[in-house]
Amino acid sequence: MAGVHLKRKDNLWILFNGKEYCVGLTNEAQEELGAITFVSLPKVGQSFKQGDAFAEVEAEKAVNEFPSPLTGVISSVNEKIDADIQVLNDEDEMVAWIVSFKEVDPAEFDKL
Repeated sequence: MAGVHLKRKDNLWILFNGKEYCVGLTNEAQEELGAITFVSLPKVGQSFKQGDAFAEVEAEKAVNEFPSPLTGVISSVNEKIDADIQVLNDEDEMVAWIVSFKEVDPAEFDKL
């Protein structure tokens, strides 16, 4: 799978950049939740199956657990979010990613 590929599922966007799968909240999810006040991030190296809750997002309107769109291992987390949660409220959706996955079956991504 060459190049960059973007998919959307369960209020998340998933971007494959040729090496890993970056995941973030869509603009629609951000609007529904209101101002985000806290995100519980997974740890690098943690494994998830598709559908497992991988992040909990607290906002002014609700607290939501987001299901992992893919089966894989967390390769990185957006440390900017830990330092300043406003990143999720202020940045364009494609900049405000939450985590990246590795060791993903490309067929699973293609089925999204």
